[in-house]
Amino acid sequence: MNIAAVLSGSAGLEGVQWALCGPAMRKVLRGQLAGLLPPGQLGVCRLDRAKFKPGRKLTGYYNVDLRSPGGAPDTRPIAVTWNLPGSKDLAPPSPELLDMQAEAIERGTAAPFQHLVTTDPRWGVRVQVSPLDTDFPQLVRLSDPRHVQAMIAAVYAQANGAAPPLPARYVITPIRYRPGQRHVLRYDPAGDDGRIDPAGTLFAKLYEGHAGADAVRVAGWVADQLDAGRQGVRGLRPKAYIPNDAVVLYPRVVGAPLSAHLRRPDPATATYLHTAGAALRALHGAPVPALAGLEAHDFAKEIRAIARAGEHVQALLPEVGAIIHTILDRAQDLHARLAAQPATFVHGDFKADHLWVTAEGLTLIDFDTCGVAEPALDVGKFLADLQWWYAANGAPGVEQAQAHFLGGYAAGLSAANLQRARIYETLVLVKMTVHRVPLFRGEWAGRTTDLIRRAGAVLAVAMP
Repeated sequence: MNIAAVLSGSAGLEGVQWALCGPAMRKVLRGQLAGLLPPGQLGVCRLDRAKFKPGRKLTGYYNVDLRSPGGAPDTRPIAVTWNLPGSKDLAPPSPELLDMQAEAIERGTAAPFQHLVTTDPRWGVRVQVSPLDTDFPQLVRLSDPRHVQAMIAAVYAQANGAAPPLPARYVITPIRYRPGQRHVLRYDPAGDDGRIDPAGTLFAKLYEGHAGADAVRVAGWVADQLDAGRQGVRGLRPKAYIPNDAVVLYPRVVGAPLSAHLRRPDPATATYLHTAGAALRALHGAPVPALAGLEAHDFAKEIRAIARAGEHVQALLPEVGAIIHTILDRAQDLHARLAAQPATFVHGDFKADHLWVTAEGLTLIDFDTCGVAEPALDVGKFLADLQWWYAANGAPGVEQAQAHFLGGYAAGLSAANLQRARIYETLVLVKMTVHRVPLFRGEWAGRTTDLIRRAGAVLAVAMP
């Protein structure tokens, strides 16, 4: 198989899946990883996510199990890219990258890896290992237990006047490693006996520049609004923002995401959906805050972003790609015909994974996409998310689930506003499909086709 044919899309879905998980390419990948490790330490390599940009590159995110003689097993995330000849990703490591790698080795956060990046120009492959990312240089020290312990001690001391007794160490687990995009780490306090104290668990979310400070202010505002509305939903308040590390620390939420409850809906699920709708309406009804970081949503820009995100569908499933373009054109035309809604504060990513069911009720998390837009954006996003989960679980009753949510939102939802929400439902379902359906799974073509047709049906019913 020719890697240039894979990246151009001419090798089709078979070529992409060959590169991501075929035996021959898996052997190449394991050979690259083995060259970064001491002998005998490479375990299973599991593909978690993939992204294909036809004519540019293919990216796979893997979790690699490591065998540590005499020690506890470890798992390390890596990012693998296949590039066209001449790509900058295949160039020798930059001085900045080498400095960051040297820091990771010195701090011990690279171990057992002896190097954190390697390339194989024959296949256009570049392998990058956590915690290496020159866009987020703080990732190396935020993966160092000694730095983390001192950082958290300083946070508690500032809040309480004195640091409480510290755990023997923090166990650091990468939750999301996306070089150049975003990173999330989990910090679990452990005693001398190695036991984890989940009550003290924190999650670290890394930012660039001042974006973390903006996120903290927005999160606080959301929490205040939800507390005042008394809708049975709380906003997750950050534990701390550390400017020097551009990181926000969040406490652990004890419970399960609402999406888990959608696998087997019961009467309680209907209540959660109604409550979610009421809380969203309370946020939309609040005066738009004057906070830095709240960007205005651009409908035309969203259309273009979805078109770009679906480029791989156009290359691998041309007929389905044509349906996507038809949906986008019709949605844009219908949206222009309807009277505009007044802009409000929007969460921007209001979905079941971001609503956690806890003993105290629902907790809303993740405020990085908050902005100013027509409220139909949030309403449509949640409606689309329900479509996704009910389709994924093969469960009937999505219309009833949506009705429970809309019943909670109810106030101010005119027929015209519901039409606008249905347009967003259609668009977001397309976006979810091209982002979420695993490209490396055998069912990718079938699921993608079914969901895109489902999105088209939503638009046809809403706007006959």
